[in-house]
Amino acid sequence: MNSHPPKRRTLTLRDVSEASGVSEMTVSRVLRNRGEVSAATRERVLAAAKSLGYVPNRIAGGLASQRVNLVGVIIPSLSNMVFPEVLRGISDVLEGTGLQPVFGTSNYLPEREEQVIYEMLSWRPSGLIVAGIEHTEPARAMMSNAGIPVVEIMDVDGDPVDSMVGISHRRAGREMARAIIASGYRRIGFLGTKMPLDHRAKKRMEGFEEGLAEAGLALEDREFYSGGSALAKGREMTQAMLARSPDLDFLYYSNDMIGAGGLLWCLEKGIDVPGKLGLAGFNNVELLDGLPCRLATMDACRLEIGRAAAEIVSGQREESTGAALELTPRLNPGDTIRAPR
Repeated sequence: MNSHPPKRRTLTLRDVSEASGVSEMTVSRVLRNRGEVSAATRERVLAAAKSLGYVPNRIAGGLASQRVNLVGVIIPSLSNMVFPEVLRGISDVLEGTGLQPVFGTSNYLPEREEQVIYEMLSWRPSGLIVAGIEHTEPARAMMSNAGIPVVEIMDVDGDPVDSMVGISHRRAGREMARAIIASGYRRIGFLGTKMPLDHRAKKRMEGFEEGLAEAGLALEDREFYSGGSALAKGREMTQAMLARSPDLDFLYYSNDMIGAGGLLWCLEKGIDVPGKLGLAGFNNVELLDGLPCRLATMDACRLEIGRAAAEIVSGQREESTGAALELTPRLNPGDTIRAPR
């Protein structure tokens, strides 16, 4: 556990004034987009503010120096079935504390996340919870200088701005590979989202490949897609991979939604699951409970992550700042992995 770092003071107009070499009044005009200011001066002020991580205060009058009872929560997507359970954990803990969560989405776009962080912090919330630990430098600067508890969630494979709560996705990938190998599968394909912006899926695949390498194996085939996780996409990808590589004996999906689609396609085609072909996904979403047989998956501790993050920002945990809390993902072999040999 990290020791508690000293609180940073909130940046002011004076900091931006000194960094840009213009008066505080000019800085105020630029940031409020009021009054005549030369293009060169405007550009210099905005560059200084961005590099410092300065965010203007939108609370006027007597409240200007105070915090509002809001906790900003920024996630990649509301359509992804993974995040509602995280939000439920946050909401459950904050209920009755006087703090109200306010949600924003980044659509997995770093620049969009940076803008949402800027907007959230301009209202001077009491805390900030952000999915992931990869951000733009301006976003990290804004969070570092916000003067409030900041908790990055879902991942612990990296360096947090303040606190982080999540699982190691590399570890989750390695453990899934070991479970598959222990059950006698050897010719394995990976199906998942394109990785540049889904850092956690990328880490899982890397950990999975590390686990295979321990046994002298490598992925036999890969199939990637862009866009949201969907049953139809899982069916399509599974059909394409097995047409291309019919000798595969296991398919590992980067999430449960495409894995469920793949499972339904295999059952329709009469494929012997898990005898001839094993399948596994990731996240342990509730949708799996309604399938004809249970897809193997790994529980990503989503509810616990949400609850722990809310406890940190609301001061209900002893490690109220600077915490690095790693939870342990749990393998659920379901009906789609053979018993270990």
